[in-house]
Amino acid sequence: MATVRLTMSQALTRWMTAQSIEQLDGSLEPAFAGVWGIFGHGNVAGLGEALYGVRDELPTYRGHNEQSMAHIAVAYAKQK
Repeated sequence: MATVRLTMSQALTRWMTAQSIEQLDGSLEPAFAGVWGIFGHGNVAGLGEALYGVRDELPTYRGHNEQSMAHIAVAYAKQK
């Protein structure tokens, strides 16, 4: 077995894209619909490149501040 060398950010995004949830009808749905981030902010400082690498499987949405992202997360949770 060959060794795969990844940064922590690459390992995290790879793990997130591999997660799925089995629905009651047996179909699989991604566990993560995407991620939110404020680039240049400490919460995504090391993740930008890794997120860009998986942008087709795990879209990244840009928030302008924490409050707007919290409102969107609440609305998303209520919708589901």
